[in-house]
Amino acid sequence: MPFRLKKTVVMVGMMGAGKTAIGTALALRLQVPFRDSDAEIEKAANSSIAEIFERDGEPFFRDRETEIIGRLLDDAPAVLSTGGGAFLRQENRQMISTKGASIWLRAELELLWQRVKHKSTRPLLRTDDPHRTLADIKEQRDPIYNLADITVDADFDLSIEDMTDRVISAMSDRPDLLEVIE
Repeated sequence: MPFRLKKTVVMVGMMGAGKTAIGTALALRLQVPFRDSDAEIEKAANSSIAEIFERDGEPFFRDRETEIIGRLLDDAPAVLSTGGGAFLRQENRQMISTKGASIWLRAELELLWQRVKHKSTRPLLRTDDPHRTLADIKEQRDPIYNLADITVDADFDLSIEDMTDRVISAMSDRPDLLEVIE
């Protein structure tokens, strides 16, 4: 069934929730561009997120992230994946709410841990107890992610395609966001 995306949807949630994987599949299904704010930041800085955090600090990174998200929201409707901390900033939530719609990919701690435990690209998990750190971050962030326009639950047994179906189903309740083309 063909769809027309009316405004940019922004994937939010914890690291490992599937924002990039589901966002990419969703963009393909909706035949719109997929954008990744972290990739755009890395391209502009010619550095990895981890290098930016280490060299310039998190406040500098968050300011660049806000600039990039604002620019991407001004483009034609697309699917935008954001870093796990992007939605925490009030300014970002306001921009997303005004110009697009947020979709929280909600996942349980153990699913997140299975997906991130072997990755060295997560600067916030470079601690003595990364599992505990992940749990703490999740506990702090979930109330803010809960402010998202749409919430879609991830499960261990769902494929990327199944999750994409779940996201489209949730979006179909929003005629301001998604139009079914007859």
